[in-house]
Amino acid sequence: MTQDSQTKSTSRALPIALLRARETVMAPIRDMLQDIHLTEQKWRILRVLHEMGEVEQSTISKEACLLLPSLTRILRTMEADGQIARRQDTDDKRRTKVKITDAGRQILEANLGTSLAIYSTIEEQMGQDKLDQLLDLLEELQAVKV
Repeated sequence: MTQDSQTKSTSRALPIALLRARETVMAPIRDMLQDIHLTEQKWRILRVLHEMGEVEQSTISKEACLLLPSLTRILRTMEADGQIARRQDTDDKRRTKVKITDAGRQILEANLGTSLAIYSTIEEQMGQDKLDQLLDLLEELQAVKV
């Protein structure tokens, strides 16, 4: 089988390499989330809200890497579960502000140790310098205009 000189092998194809790396990082996090019956998307939303405070849905969408229609559906469930609270923006009635509740914060705090242990394992195996370099390179990649 001849490989086109323009095509990289799958082991060196950026999209596949990123997916494989994501799976390496996410597998133990998925195990943690399965134990607490929480989806990856809800975890990301809670993390964003904990870090940023009360924000508009569009900010959550961007920061948690979720499409706005999906986010709206997920937020409805999270609000019903008491993990987040939503309110209409007083300045612009078309916008909705979202914040984490005490119940949402408790979910994060109860699982912070496991989350940090996962991150520490990656850091120990890669080293802080390489991990910082990887994160810097990934930020650069996000700025690339294709």
